[in-house]
Amino acid sequence: MVRGSKRRQQADRIEERKDDHIRICLEEDVKAKKTTPGFEEVFLIHRALPEISRDDISLTTEFLKHKFSAPVIIEGITGGTGKAFKINATIAQAVEELGIGMGVGSQRAALENPRLERTYSIARKKAPNAFLVANIGGPQIIGEYDLETAKKAVEMIEADALAIHLNALQEAVQPEGETNYAGLLERLKEVTSGLDVPVIIKETGAGISAEDTKKLRSAGAACIDVAGAGGTSWAAVEYHRARQRGDLPGQEVGRDLWDWGIPTVVSLVEVLQSADLPVIASGGVRSGSDVAKALALGADLAGFALPILSPALRSSEEVKSKLQLIMRQLRTVMFLVGAGSIEMLKASPLIVTGRTAEWLRTRSFNLEVYARRGG
Repeated sequence: MVRGSKRRQQADRIEERKDDHIRICLEEDVKAKKTTPGFEEVFLIHRALPEISRDDISLTTEFLKHKFSAPVIIEGITGGTGKAFKINATIAQAVEELGIGMGVGSQRAALENPRLERTYSIARKKAPNAFLVANIGGPQIIGEYDLETAKKAVEMIEADALAIHLNALQEAVQPEGETNYAGLLERLKEVTSGLDVPVIIKETGAGISAEDTKKLRSAGAACIDVAGAGGTSWAAVEYHRARQRGDLPGQEVGRDLWDWGIPTVVSLVEVLQSADLPVIASGGVRSGSDVAKALALGADLAGFALPILSPALRSSEEVKSKLQLIMRQLRTVMFLVGAGSIEMLKASPLIVTGRTAEWLRTRSFNLEVYARRGG
């Protein structure tokens, strides 16, 4: 009885924390301040003679054996609260109609409290054909979660893939954070080898390095979602939570680490040049031109979450409108570089400049391969 009571209390705290995160992302400044994703230092080469018709451009692509009408995915935002039910429902309806994909937020709340499963499973009900990604945290599979729990998360939404998120920065700043990452690689191997769906390893705003990419590949990752620095800062989110609780030390830790991480473009190149895996570019992706640059660098999909949050609280039509705008922007950039397909876009020449180029050259990554494309 005591154990059950403690479990319910933990579930209630998780639900409260998720509500905090949604509210803070909507009401407060949670964007990186000094760090940018790096897209402003990536330049595609304009073609005055594109020699294609914009109307004939195809955005279709294949990702993990699933066809997408456009190379974009909505990153996992939330679940486990009443507000999350609407968010997941409206996003799911939009991605189903547009033929793309989405993830759900961490399913820990529903794994602790089954009455919250509906806030996640609504995604499959609204999107019977879309590519859906289940989601659990790395620290949890070291602790109370095992392969059977991972399978339950997948079954909960009839997912096409499972994301295991790495959020060491957030956990380190969060007062109730779980900072034991010891032994995670071995547990990852157990999950990746025991699941029937591919496992996506994703960061949550601090990026993934070349060194970690190689380890994750050896652990059986089927895809890496870089989620680099420069977009939403989870140190910033936890800073605001600490400020609202009057936790001065917590505020200072969050403030100090507000811009921590590997910028998205840097992380994307490091991952791509370190392992032959499908890669999702996320972290500060805000427009179709950002998507185009990410794909030209080599990403398979581009993902974003924060730009969809406010529309998702209003209606699926507003989510669709936002996504259609991004797709229109992407198609227009493809026209301007003469790329009639995603494959052609990936072969388009580009230039990387500034601090991004300096970082990558210091780390001995090859940027010349991008400039030499296109003949």
